[in-house]
Amino acid sequence: MLTGKQKRYLRSLAHHLDPIFQVGKGGVNDHLITHIKEAIETRELMKISILNNNMDDRNEVAEEIAKRSDAQLVQLIGKTIVIYKQAEEKENRTIELPRK
Repeated sequence: MLTGKQKRYLRSLAHHLDPIFQVGKGGVNDHLITHIKEAIETRELMKISILNNNMDDRNEVAEEIAKRSDAQLVQLIGKTIVIYKQAEEKENRTIELPRK
């Protein structure tokens, strides 16, 4: 579980990032989750955008993506989701979180 200080730090790092994936009218599916899991292992922090043609509740979409990709939801602002997951391999770890 991330503390408020850690989330604030991750939001500052994510500010300049562009969304890598988009959730369209097909919603959250296994194919999307597989790609997110692969990408988050090397990046640790990423943005995902929800397109206007997606009619699902954006809060539910964000929660589902975070849960199914074993990541933590950092922020949901508008239709942009920011998620974080520490890389399992030490050489892929680039983000050092502030202490609690």
